[in-house]
Amino acid sequence: MDAKKTDTARLRLVQRLDVTGRVLLLPRMTPFGTRFLAASFRAFGVPAVVMETYKGLSLGKEYTSGKECFPCQVTLGDILYFLQGEKERLGSRFDPRRYVYFLPESDGPCRFGMYNKLQRLVLDTFPEYRDIAITYLSTQDAYSVAGLLPAHKARYFRRVAYVAAVIADVFDRIVWRVRPYERTAGMTDAFMEEAAWDMEALLERVGEARDFQALLDRVEEVARRAAGFVDPGIARKPRIGIVGEIYLRTHPESNQDIVRQIERHGGEVVDASIAEWINFVSHERLRKMKRQAALAFRRKDGRSLKEAVRAAGLQKVEIAYQAWRLKQVYDRVLRHLDIQPDHSIREIEKFLDGGRHFSFEIGTEAALSIGGALAHVHEGFHGIVNVFPFTCMPSTICSAILKPILAQKRVPYLDAPYDGTVQPNREVALRTFVYQARQYRDRQQNGNREV
Repeated sequence: MDAKKTDTARLRLVQRLDVTGRVLLLPRMTPFGTRFLAASFRAFGVPAVVMETYKGLSLGKEYTSGKECFPCQVTLGDILYFLQGEKERLGSRFDPRRYVYFLPESDGPCRFGMYNKLQRLVLDTFPEYRDIAITYLSTQDAYSVAGLLPAHKARYFRRVAYVAAVIADVFDRIVWRVRPYERTAGMTDAFMEEAAWDMEALLERVGEARDFQALLDRVEEVARRAAGFVDPGIARKPRIGIVGEIYLRTHPESNQDIVRQIERHGGEVVDASIAEWINFVSHERLRKMKRQAALAFRRKDGRSLKEAVRAAGLQKVEIAYQAWRLKQVYDRVLRHLDIQPDHSIREIEKFLDGGRHFSFEIGTEAALSIGGALAHVHEGFHGIVNVFPFTCMPSTICSAILKPILAQKRVPYLDAPYDGTVQPNREVALRTFVYQARQYRDRQQNGNREV
């Protein structure tokens, strides 16, 4: 077999495969979200493990050229570091066939869609890792889990995993709402870490039975207790909205813990949610089904039209289900703590002003970042930060569009690109940005008079 055919055959190891009973390796992205996703997998019989992150960055950089965007280097480093540790721990008992590496992908122009293919080729340079399969979820079919689990489990797993993602978003927002105002330094993080372990255990215990009531009750209890940590004597701080590339904005190690940095300088942060992205992907699939139906109608292709209409109907049901579950979770928390509600996709699209600023038809995260940032401004936020990998195309588009719009509105805006290096002026830039946000807030409170 020639080299080209060999490479093609190896890339087939990036596939949907039943992961039941095999150790599923998840790269960590969010403080809570990846942990809750792993717990959801374990509830359905998959021994999922969240790998340590950022400790293998030097390995990730060694086996990449630097032309890849930063999350590719981070996740590659994570899997190589983990496997290196497993080899040392197990010795001759190390069996690559018992592991499956989980690395989702997206369609469209983003390089993210090629991460798992590139990392397949890198793993193949190590003879001992060649039999480690890579599996994925894709935006192309709205993160369908068909093939990863037996058919009778896949549908229900997806529902549990979505609710777990919303709960993780809510846990993040509880932290961001409470920590800047906590009575004793460190109490919020300590409590929420304990709550996260409890939630993981609960997801494992009730996930397959889909006992959503138990999950909702636990979330409400966490919110009720966390609300008691807020010191009412601390005045409300300027609110900062973070948008940008989904991995960088949610991975504290990669963004050099920008949320805590902003908090340290006197701001209160709300980062864009994971559920917002999942909901966007679901809406994008509905748009795709509608386009296919319109094309089939023009071509007078009755069979294709029927299939597209049926698929669009099912997707509408999925979107309605997600909206219902999201509202359930947030309503429970809002009884006790005024966290920032999540944006609906319809609301975000509204702030794109009928395509004048950008269009969902173009796709990419730029649509969410631009619409989400403008929604935050409408909600009274005092500054916007765009967090992204250096050279990221969608975020560069976002910057080009948001900068002039927000400058006209006199809303402070900051681009925060990352590539693993430490920029000596980043601290000054953040401190200055939060100071500007405080000035903007004070002008707003004083009727736009200079202060």
